[in-house]
Amino acid sequence: MVSKRQVVARQQSQELEARSSQVQGRAKQRNQQILDVTNTLLEQVGLDDLSTALIAKEVGISVGALYHYYPNKYAILYAIGKQWLDEIERALLDMVQWDIESTPLETLVDAMLARNLKVYQRQRAVLALVQAMFSVPELRELDQQHDAMVISYMAELFKRMGIKRRINERERLARLYLECSHAAFLVVVNQKGERAKRTLADTKLMLCALLKAHLSE
Repeated sequence: MVSKRQVVARQQSQELEARSSQVQGRAKQRNQQILDVTNTLLEQVGLDDLSTALIAKEVGISVGALYHYYPNKYAILYAIGKQWLDEIERALLDMVQWDIESTPLETLVDAMLARNLKVYQRQRAVLALVQAMFSVPELRELDQQHDAMVISYMAELFKRMGIKRRINERERLARLYLECSHAAFLVVVNQKGERAKRTLADTKLMLCALLKAHLSE
């Protein structure tokens, strides 16, 4: 039989859990707000003029409150970069599920470019973020993670496409694919209409030519 004291204790525990959940929920919302505001400011003012004081002002909190979440602007940018890498990996995981073996090369390359481009288009200030990942020591780890991840996935996809080369050679091709597509995406996101379509079509042409040459060996 459950005593009155046990019932009260259980109710108190449930209330504490509910309050804790609300606090965690508000913290998550605030954290995402900080990331969203930083994305906007990075797009508006650029990396050099971005500061924790400016971010805190736009979020509507004190700098001290901001430091409860992140110690500096680079920590915020790191979190944004990590989210972007997670989106890229989700795109690569989608591609792994495709019928790679029986899809014509041009159709496959077209679909891969389209899927990856969406990730670049959804990320605000993607060019500034990529530049920061490459140039800021605190963020360089993300740049390395990005390259290693894409190369690893693409090397395996190339094998399924029929490129029967050693892993180091497939990784070399994957690096070429990455550098070409990555550079093209950063251009396309800042282009509009027919110009963007032509840039993407030329990128597809180059990559198809590269892969065809190795498929024929």
